[in-house]
Amino acid sequence: MKVPVHIAEKLLQLLQGEKLPASSAKHALVEELVMEGIIERTGRVQKTMYVSNRDALLHYLRNKYGINSLEQYMEVCRKETSQRHELAAVSSNSKLKSVRTFKGFLINSYEPVRAILNGRPVSLDFTDGIFSFVYDYENFIPDSAMTIVGVENAENFRLIERQKYLFEHIRPLFVSRYPQSQSRDLIKWLLSVPNHYLHFGDFDFAGIGIYINEYRKHLSGKASFFIPNDIEKLIAVSGNKDRYDQQAINFDMAAIQEPELLSLIRIIHRYKKGADQEILIR
Repeated sequence: MKVPVHIAEKLLQLLQGEKLPASSAKHALVEELVMEGIIERTGRVQKTMYVSNRDALLHYLRNKYGINSLEQYMEVCRKETSQRHELAAVSSNSKLKSVRTFKGFLINSYEPVRAILNGRPVSLDFTDGIFSFVYDYENFIPDSAMTIVGVENAENFRLIERQKYLFEHIRPLFVSRYPQSQSRDLIKWLLSVPNHYLHFGDFDFAGIGIYINEYRKHLSGKASFFIPNDIEKLIAVSGNKDRYDQQAINFDMAAIQEPELLSLIRIIHRYKKGADQEILIR
């Protein structure tokens, strides 16, 4: 059990010699301290409480919770970006609060990528089967001439070199959110860099919905949906009817201003099929 910050605040006030209304600090820890005789309650109607043994309270917090300083404990708990070593230092418990140890996203390419990381130029090389993970994404700035290509499916991201023929007209840097359900870091980064974003996903209503609802609404005009030139043939010949029958449109059609995307939606309706992006792997 951890000490909630609001209870830590009350304990600090008590340690500083204040008397508080008993109703202002209702918690199992306070009840333990009353039973131990460390905190006293007085009054019949409007009960107040105070610390009867200051040293005993300090000893109790240190031995049971590893808290040597309530001030430092509260400061770290209030930080939005607390690190595990800070939590361990103030409470002997690195899991005191939920901390995202892995923030960021994966990147991949079939050619070297030039970028600035923490103010220093870097050149990233990629080997088949090994990706790079950008943790310090707030300070990662790719060459502005590159197009950021968000790859929705893991297999396409892993085998990106076998799809090189699709992106000969651009200099791509491929990104993949990690985990797949988490796009917040990627969106924050995309908003911070000038590069255009190209969304590479499935060619069905679900894939379009991900683009519209999770990316386009944040990135507006700097985002577009990747559509291969032969998409009609791909859907007609290799499309999957289940992708059409089992998916509902979960985006606002009236909000779409991209002619190519509207054309893709008409093709999906025409053939009553959708296509997985994996069909583009050669």
